[in-house]
Amino acid sequence: MNIFLIGYRCTGKTSVGYALSKRLDLTFVDADEQLVEKEGKTIAEMVAEQGWDYFRQREKEILKSICALDEQVIATGGGVILDTDNVAAMKRCGRLIWLQAAPETIRKRMLKDDLTTGQRPALTSQGAADEIETTLKDRTPYYQAAMDFSIDTDGRSVGDICEMIVKRLKDNSNKLRVTGDEKNAGRSGS
Repeated sequence: MNIFLIGYRCTGKTSVGYALSKRLDLTFVDADEQLVEKEGKTIAEMVAEQGWDYFRQREKEILKSICALDEQVIATGGGVILDTDNVAAMKRCGRLIWLQAAPETIRKRMLKDDLTTGQRPALTSQGAADEIETTLKDRTPYYQAAMDFSIDTDGRSVGDICEMIVKRLKDNSNKLRVTGDEKNAGRSGS
């Protein structure tokens, strides 16, 4: 099984993904990093030169190759959920965990993130704060529809977030395995 971390920029997908992969002894994959490496260009350069449609198609191809493998924790790009084929591919081979953060938290993290300025293109022509608000509002239904569960990363350490994810994965796994009369038997032993 793969674990896909979905969510907006700077919600913790890469740092949590890396730590979670170590904790679970799984391979860590950053989908955006794989795409940048394969293209030999930053995402900002791809979008500036070829446009968003080109970037989204390349993102889809990278995701397809990632989904062909197993036992990974994958930090996805923030907009990967905009394509229903991407969501279906991820759901076929793993669990999708939506990492959330408040717009102000995202803005503060973006200001500290070296990748934001040089490598990540603006998503709208608005200023950063308005762009975050608008894009989150637009994407929230997509994240909600795609996720298996969500974790709020505001004010939490990477270790705490990993602990919450592991607990939720175990809880969900147990619920999936227990059906019918087994439910009552499982409760009596708790």
